[in-house]
Amino acid sequence: MPQLKNFVAVDWRAGKDKIYFFFKDTNTYSRFDIEDNRVIDGHPTTPNAINWHDFHTHAKDLRFGFTTTGFKTPEYLGFDSDILWFFYLDGEQPMVCKYDQDADRVNSFMPLSKSPWSMLAPYFERIIAGTWRETALRPRGFEFLLNDGSYLSLDLTSPKHHLVHKEITNDTWPGLEPYKHRMITAVQNDRSLADSYYYIFLTGNQYLRYNLMTFRLLAGPIDVNDGNWPGLLRD
Repeated sequence: MPQLKNFVAVDWRAGKDKIYFFFKDTNTYSRFDIEDNRVIDGHPTTPNAINWHDFHTHAKDLRFGFTTTGFKTPEYLGFDSDILWFFYLDGEQPMVCKYDQDADRVNSFMPLSKSPWSMLAPYFERIIAGTWRETALRPRGFEFLLNDGSYLSLDLTSPKHHLVHKEITNDTWPGLEPYKHRMITAVQNDRSLADSYYYIFLTGNQYLRYNLMTFRLLAGPIDVNDGNWPGLLRD
């Protein structure tokens, strides 16, 4: 059985919801259609100028990524609908690609230091996953998991852009502590505002299903197989 390792999962919300899995060791990716519950035929395949346009040359250097919908970034970037934020390294420089899902093209490339996410710089190479956790009190709240068993909570709602760095414990992420050193990547399935799943993938071909709104572990660890992630283990 193929082992899932060194890969990054990102969510896609334009049209029917999808999850993209980027396998960095082979520079390939798979598209998982959530409604159909399967990886589409012909995947994994190689990123190229047709399927990922100007971003394709950076896919192998991807660190993490997530989608925002109707998210107003700082004024010079304006208001957007479905934007996939890719965070990657260009040589030694942390970079951000703003990918417009609705137009299916790159909107811009920018150094992390000049992006809306500049406060992530001290933690950049430790971050394995990020996601938008929208609540009534924190409409611009984000969570980031780090490979050292800690996490970041970023609130862009206030002008001060509050960032908190803490250890993952049973108090901060109930149920996740026993697995905090096994995490590879994570991705959100934004089912509804009250029922948003976070799939956290672990070493050993396992994953957790976490509820981002209630902040509770729902299930896991569960083996990744062709029954629950059809086609994901395909060579």
